[in-house]
Amino acid sequence: MFVKKIFVGLLAALSLNSFAGSQEGTVGYLRVRASDGVIYFNLIGAPKINSPACATIPYWIIHDENSNIGKLQYSMVLAAKSSGKKLSITGMNTCQRWKDGEDVNEIALID
Repeated sequence: MFVKKIFVGLLAALSLNSFAGSQEGTVGYLRVRASDGVIYFNLIGAPKINSPACATIPYWIIHDENSNIGKLQYSMVLAAKSSGKKLSITGMNTCQRWKDGEDVNEIALID
């Protein structure tokens, strides 16, 4: 019974990411807000797909800007903005950092 619960839990965790938002494009705007540290940006190109219901605004939010990963993600977005290169973004299927934008899970520089 214990193994079945673990298996069901793993399937549930995997299915959450399978419905996460995704998008490819160039960085349109990149904003860093001093009042709360939120880093958010949008992509110009194909529209976002599979966003969670909470993501009512089509921008992306760095989930934890104070972590090493958050700093690396911010630097990738900044580099892409500066160079005009394309990014591929996959979300976390959550809006934890800010209530109306999807949290970023993965960023790939693709162009």
